[in-house]
Amino acid sequence: MLCLEDCLDFCELDQDEVAAIAEHEHVPTIVAAEMGCELLKSDAGVARLHLMILDDIEIALKHGRVEHAGELVATYQHFQRAHPLQTSSL
Repeated sequence: MLCLEDCLDFCELDQDEVAAIAEHEHVPTIVAAEMGCELLKSDAGVARLHLMILDDIEIALKHGRVEHAGELVATYQHFQRAHPLQTSSL
């Protein structure tokens, strides 16, 4: 049986990135890891992941969760470096 750590090792996302996907999609972390792994397979999927994390930041700020928004900004910066957008993706 695979555990979350196995899934994280398999996909190219870190735990904070997977947590952001889970938060955005309202799914368990293990499901978010699988989802993220699949989305990383295409430019359109990578663009969708960018938008998910940015949306999470916006929602956190809207609800006054400034500290959480800061954590998500750091997560987004890491994701952006690891998986840059292709100019034609958005």
